[in-house]
Amino acid sequence: MCCLGLAAAVETRDAGSPARTATSVAAAEQAAAQAAANRSLDETQQRASRSSVREAFTPQQAPSPTPTATTPAPPAPTKTTPPTRKPTPRKTTPTKRATTPTKRATTVAPKPKPAVVAPVAGLTQAQMNNAATIVKTGVSMGIPQRGLIVAIATSMQESNLLNLANTGLPESLNYPNEGTGYDHDSVGLFQQRTSSGWGTVQELMTPAISAQKFFNALEQIIGWQNMSIAGAAQAVQVSAFPDAYAQHELAATTVVQALT
Repeated sequence: MCCLGLAAAVETRDAGSPARTATSVAAAEQAAAQAAANRSLDETQQRASRSSVREAFTPQQAPSPTPTATTPAPPAPTKTTPPTRKPTPRKTTPTKRATTPTKRATTVAPKPKPAVVAPVAGLTQAQMNNAATIVKTGVSMGIPQRGLIVAIATSMQESNLLNLANTGLPESLNYPNEGTGYDHDSVGLFQQRTSSGWGTVQELMTPAISAQKFFNALEQIIGWQNMSIAGAAQAVQVSAFPDAYAQHELAATTVVQALT
């Protein structure tokens, strides 16, 4: 029975008694107020309960991640090759040294021979020049002075120290010469014969080559250094007049001494 029905029943039962009716009404109102208060409390509790249930089952949204600011990586350093520097020369200060004068020997060096040596021993300049060629060739070959004298004495006898061609060998006239001879095919300073194997006409008409061939033949003679000047000359030339060379030994010695 609700509160209003209860109140009506009370009023019905107690309608005949005013005092009881007033008391009953007051009690009914108090009961109604209490019921209303209870009902209000229940509703409040129910609402609170429903609210807590909703809160319990309300899905929680995860917080959105805060984007992290990314700092761009610095660019890789570019390798640069430093320019090659040329070494700077250092300035060096020369150290001054005390110079003590050195005493030199007072030996006077021999004066060099002039290119053209003045004639000696009654020779002409042309003859002296030919003698100089013979001596120079022998020195370059290491021939000792005695061998040089043998060569000069031989040329004095054979050609009078002149480079002679031969009228019987026409080819010899094609080369520079200082006159002509006529003995067989003999030519040049030493009257060497091409038919005897001394060399070509051109070689024998060239004073330096002619002298070289003479010295080569002289060195083939065993013991020539111990022979007389005339004997050594004859061993090379095999002349029909072996004693003719001796007369030129003194003049040949003078010429060689002037040229060496």
